[in-house]
Amino acid sequence: MDLTIINHNNQRILTTAQLATSYQTENKVISNNFNRNKDRYKEGKHYFALTDESKRQFINLHQIEDGSKNANTLYLWTEKGAWLHAKSLNTDAAWDAYEKLVDEYYSVVKVLSEREQLIASMKLSLETAEEINHIKNDLDLVKHQVSEELTLNHGQQQSLHHEIKKRVESIKNHYEMTSREIYSQIHSHLRRAFAAPKYVFVKRKDFEEAVSWVKTWRPLV
Repeated sequence: MDLTIINHNNQRILTTAQLATSYQTENKVISNNFNRNKDRYKEGKHYFALTDESKRQFINLHQIEDGSKNANTLYLWTEKGAWLHAKSLNTDAAWDAYEKLVDEYYSVVKVLSEREQLIASMKLSLETAEEINHIKNDLDLVKHQVSEELTLNHGQQQSLHHEIKKRVESIKNHYEMTSREIYSQIHSHLRRAFAAPKYVFVKRKDFEEAVSWVKTWRPLV
């Protein structure tokens, strides 16, 4: 998914134009869905609304050229806001795009920021030669802890996503359920089985086990 990366408030966001392009719809459809369901959206959780000087500064900083300058308010959509829009549109294109956004756009910033914080903390700890011996000992412990806590890399995310799709396709004709219902259930069960808020946050050490789990999973009917 070829999107210009935009961050705001330490998280990755999308403009209305970017979201509309991703979901294969028009800006006004996104805006209309938002206005019709405004009570479901919470500012700071699902979106950010920039006006006046904050809007101008943001547009200039990110060199946004999608017509947002003419709008009174610039809306920036978080991952949870994108999910609400996919739910409102409820098209296969929107749901497919949302999955790609989660896998390839929204989730990346968290992984990178955690890694950068770990590197920065290590650099700060190496201020004096006397501390180096202590750091070497601590580093062995940190490496072990990090290896236990690291989530799936991009390739593993793609592989697990492929296995999930393959499993759903192989069993969907055996149950009186829609594909979306089966997808929803397998994702829910996978999150519980591996204590992960989303399948992309399954621990890297559990990758092989997760793949085997998906291959034998059956829905509850």
